[in-house]
Amino acid sequence: MKKPHLGMIAWIMAIALLVLGCSPYEYENTSVERLRELIAAAEASNNPVEISTPEQQNSEKTPEYDRDYLGYVPSEYYGELTEAEQRGLQTWYFWTGGNEKFFRNLAQITHGEADFLSLLDARPDQEDQTQHIQRNERFQAVGAINDPSCTAATEPDEYGLWLDKCEKDPNSAGIMGARKFPNPNFDPEKWDVAQYYAVGETKAQIEPPYNIGISCGVCHIAFNPLNPPNDPENPKWENLASAIGNQYLKEGQLFGGNIPDYDFRKQVINNQPPGTSDTSRIATDHIDNPNAINAIFNLADRPRYEEIMNDGTTEKVPHILKDGADSIGIPGASERVYINIGSCSDYWLTLHDPLLGRKPQKPFDIATANQECEYWSKTAARMPDAEAFLSTLKPLHLQDAPGGKAYLTQDEAVLTKGKIVFANTCASCHSSKQPPTEIAADPEQAKKWYEESVLSADFLEHNFLSDDQRYPVTEIGTNAARALATNAKEGHIWSQFSSQTYKNLPSPGTLTLANPFQEDQPIEFEIPSGGTGYYRTPSLISLWSSAPFFHNNELGKYTGDPSVAGRMAAFNDAVEKLLWPEKREQLIKRTERETRLEIGELQADVPEGTPIKLLANLNPSETPTILQQKLNSELGAKVLGSLVKFIPDEVLTPLLLKYNQAPDFIEDHGHYFGTDLPDEDKQALSEFLKTL
Repeated sequence: MKKPHLGMIAWIMAIALLVLGCSPYEYENTSVERLRELIAAAEASNNPVEISTPEQQNSEKTPEYDRDYLGYVPSEYYGELTEAEQRGLQTWYFWTGGNEKFFRNLAQITHGEADFLSLLDARPDQEDQTQHIQRNERFQAVGAINDPSCTAATEPDEYGLWLDKCEKDPNSAGIMGARKFPNPNFDPEKWDVAQYYAVGETKAQIEPPYNIGISCGVCHIAFNPLNPPNDPENPKWENLASAIGNQYLKEGQLFGGNIPDYDFRKQVINNQPPGTSDTSRIATDHIDNPNAINAIFNLADRPRYEEIMNDGTTEKVPHILKDGADSIGIPGASERVYINIGSCSDYWLTLHDPLLGRKPQKPFDIATANQECEYWSKTAARMPDAEAFLSTLKPLHLQDAPGGKAYLTQDEAVLTKGKIVFANTCASCHSSKQPPTEIAADPEQAKKWYEESVLSADFLEHNFLSDDQRYPVTEIGTNAARALATNAKEGHIWSQFSSQTYKNLPSPGTLTLANPFQEDQPIEFEIPSGGTGYYRTPSLISLWSSAPFFHNNELGKYTGDPSVAGRMAAFNDAVEKLLWPEKREQLIKRTERETRLEIGELQADVPEGTPIKLLANLNPSETPTILQQKLNSELGAKVLGSLVKFIPDEVLTPLLLKYNQAPDFIEDHGHYFGTDLPDEDKQALSEFLKTL
């Protein structure tokens, strides 16, 4: 039978419910229950959602609890999406892949240091008690986006927890992307909320009534630049954008907000730039390399390249992740994301030591997961619909934002000059529209082709604004930490999610890096072969809305303001520093107080002012005994203190730099393309970049 739009589903159900005498409130909840039932039935049969008649609906029994239920969004929020795209939206917003079990385990093994339930429990602040973030403080404190369907708790629930009231979506945990599930191990007779929050070894050990899982939405749903909220703590549905990337999210606080201040790891978290995600934090590669949560636009126009898969076949795939590592196609790359945020944790956790990484990784085997993991096939079945939904997302232009036109030049000559500068300086990498091979081979013909392309009226239509190619970090010049990530290399945790082409990449050569301890002795770092040392070209779509820049969000000031004015203040500062590098800060992340580092045998008292990457990029299983012994001694603290004062130790300093996996300490250097242009050209280019 014909499959109507979701709005038709709601209309049919409304008629049935009105006949039964249900109130509008009951209608909203029952429609969600019905959607839950429909999606679960479709997944069980691996068939698309079929819409039944009102009589059939009324004859079916709604299950007490359906694990495949997703969540509530207003019916008008679906717009003109097809049924497949609607299911994809639901997956993107709400599907956790069963990772709530992993995050409960993580809360236990970290003794509450990483505990989402604690983060979401907005109990009133009291003396002599762990302080909790209130609903009206979440955006400011951790950059989380409050669920518009929920309201702040006014009293504790039956278990003494102050969780948001979410009547339209009982599985919402109060913020977008955070989902609440009954804990199967919960025992009401043993529950004691005070004991759950007790300090020390008993913290978070008693089983709570709920487990908290997260979906892709927790990082990717953010405020719509074309319709920003009046109050970021109280957004409406129309203020949200599905996949703009939450550039205000303070991810470290989600995973370790309860880590004590004296712990060195807290310094790593506190210095993680907002709007970034360290995708190798849980299955750690021992490199401090958080990277920007990118927006997703024009997905259907993203370039594809032939890559040799692990089974020897060749496929055309996009280059995903900052280093182009997830190169086995969008469905496989998406599945890896769910694993990395805790799906299939019973198997995944046997392959690595989460967070601390005290034992070598083993590769995640896809065939084993397909057989043993309950959620592997369920997640895989959702990925085509998720891709269909993401392919509907289009650029958000400054001219369409409230007051946006005031930030755009009205001088057509300036804009034309900016386009020509872009054509000659940027388009060879930052455009998916590329000249034919025979034209590209001739510099003069290529120059003319790019100028004509950029000046054409349809240049931005179906343009990914990136060639999606991998380039050596030795050429790009930005901070190398993310390019040196090892998790997708042969024999490491994600090796089956990277192509053989990626794993066969040669070393891009040697990096010459600034030495923060001896300026006259730069660090010569030879990049290992096997995939590391490359960055793919980022897309420039809606660049005006996404500053600070670079893969680590370290170029330009962070305003924390999602308004158009706030975004433009960030953009203007970032573009100025991009094109006039003398205005950059030469930023080095340093500890802000004395701390203690303890990871297995690697231990040290760390003085205030120590470069964080000096110790965060050491692999404790690969550091030699002499280095561990020197750090774990009274002399070690003195030597680190001397380094802070730029007094190198002839033994310890060379060892620290030699065994540092990414000794690149300056965060905002590199990408000097266009920096030698005349100021007039730079200013014109900046005007054009605002229009992307």
